[in-house]
Amino acid sequence: MPASVSVFSSPGSWIESAALDQCHQVAALDGMTHVAAMPDLHPGKGAPIGAAMASSVLYPFLVGSDIGCGIAVFPIALRRAVPERLAARFPDLDRALHPDRDADDPAWSVLTGDVPAGHLDGLGTVGRGNHFVELARVGAVDAPAHADRLGLAAGDLVLVVHSGSRGLGEKILREHTEAYGAGPAPDPAAYLSRHDDAVRWGSLNRRLLAARVAHALGAEPTEPVVDQCHNLVEVRDGHYLHRKGAAPGDGRDVLVAGTRGTPSYLVAAHAGADANHSVAHGAGRKMSRADALRRGRAKHTVEELRRTPVGSLVVCGDRQLLFEEAPTAYKRIEQVIGDLVAHDLATPVTTTVPLVTYKTPDVAPARRRGRR
Repeated sequence: MPASVSVFSSPGSWIESAALDQCHQVAALDGMTHVAAMPDLHPGKGAPIGAAMASSVLYPFLVGSDIGCGIAVFPIALRRAVPERLAARFPDLDRALHPDRDADDPAWSVLTGDVPAGHLDGLGTVGRGNHFVELARVGAVDAPAHADRLGLAAGDLVLVVHSGSRGLGEKILREHTEAYGAGPAPDPAAYLSRHDDAVRWGSLNRRLLAARVAHALGAEPTEPVVDQCHNLVEVRDGHYLHRKGAAPGDGRDVLVAGTRGTPSYLVAAHAGADANHSVAHGAGRKMSRADALRRGRAKHTVEELRRTPVGSLVVCGDRQLLFEEAPTAYKRIEQVIGDLVAHDLATPVTTTVPLVTYKTPDVAPARRRGRR
């Protein structure tokens, strides 16, 4: 019999039938016991995004290629937060750090020990897609006790970093897929060893990214108050709990990402077994990238997308990515959070409101200066 499927959304939530179909396809896999779909559920490549899937069998494709992808929150102290000035000071986060060439870069101070798996490709880079580094301001506090525990107060500045294991996770999945397709891992311990390296690598990369930006903005790097991975598998109660776009929700603090034009929500998660101890990781797409590109070009100019509805700035030299990642391509983050609360999966603590969202280096200003 197929595994049980639970969807933690409300009738007003936007859930595509294709995503629900993928949940039921996963539920029919050998060894699967329970699939929990979060309110940010949307279709993925071969498996739903925004789901936690428990099984007696380990399936690498359910985690995907970006093993270790997650979101971290770092406090940052700045004298003044003028978005126009700070946006111009963000470093080139497409340029990877190299231990020899960049030996004097102060960001290395966050590295203790060796780089996991010795993987240097892409180290200190943010990546493409929905990844970002964002300077944000803490909004109104809804749960003071939780905020005090994290050392956050309304008006504080934070760096929010969303990135993963770059090419390392992709290599791990590709090598498995070439040999076994979408089948299970023949040696779960061997896969988990490499998987754990990618999870550690992703966490280190988020620290390096935050340190690079902090130094560029004239601040000192700090330890994250939140750092939760949402693409991983863990062994729990004798089963493999696969999470693809779902954050651990068993007593953890999680930053549920909105869009570059809306707040994100920091929540205290308390999800139980019926939700596979997981919560949503973000707003979740409601448009494919192709649809977002087509509709966005018909409604907006590039310059309109560089200034968001909340008054923040977007640093992005890739025009196509600007349209693909437009706020309108995503679900309403307020609805996602409301569903988590309604199902007693999480308690909202505070919001983070974007000031500057970095996607890719913006070379346009330099070109305009050259023309002048």
